Amino acid sequence: MKHSVLICYLLCSILSTNAQDIQLPEPQKTGGKPLMEVFALRQSSRSFSDKALDPQTLSDLLWAGYGFNREGKRTVPSPNNRQEIDLYAMFKDGVYLYDAQSNMLKLVAKGDFRKGLGTQEYAYDAALNLICVTNLDKGQGRETSSFILQNVHLFCASEGLGAVIRGSFDKKLLPEYLKLAKNQEVVLTQTVGYIK
Repeated sequence: MKHSVLICYLLCSILSTNAQDIQLPEPQKTGGKPLMEVFALRQSSRSFSDKALDPQTLSDLLWAGYGFNREGKRTVPSPNNRQEIDLYAMFKDGVYLYDAQSNMLKLVAKGDFRKGLGTQEYAYDAALNLICVTNLDKGQGRETSSFILQNVHLFCASEGLGAVIRGSFDKKLLPEYLKLAKNQEVVLTQTVGYIK
């Protein structure tokens, strides 16, 4: 009897944890503004509304930033194809890890962890903050992070969204909130959302 109750409890725990992950819609890989027009529109924004991104826009944005565009290869280059970056998405009610293979956001922690973004309050207003985390066993990750965040920036310019790349964050709190291992380090963050 105890054994059955334990199995039931474990199954319920697993199902409830997985139920909080977010399956994203298939990214749309066509459309958008012409590339030269996007270059002309690209700029940093520091005034955001808290309007949420719709699921399709979020899926397209994450795919543009760090999705797979061919077998085992990403939308950005990385030295020796190390793919040393994990991309996290922080919303006002939780933080998630982007799983590009499954096109899913996997729940890391529920709650408001925006305090870990540092003192630039406009980051608290925006719908989304992206966090690039490197696996130090594979590399430093600054170049790959820069490519990811530039892709997102260009996507935002095409879609009429605002974005700004940030090197300022709470170096103690943010890794703690993301539950990072010792061989992981936050490299850069990016604030994204609708412009106020």
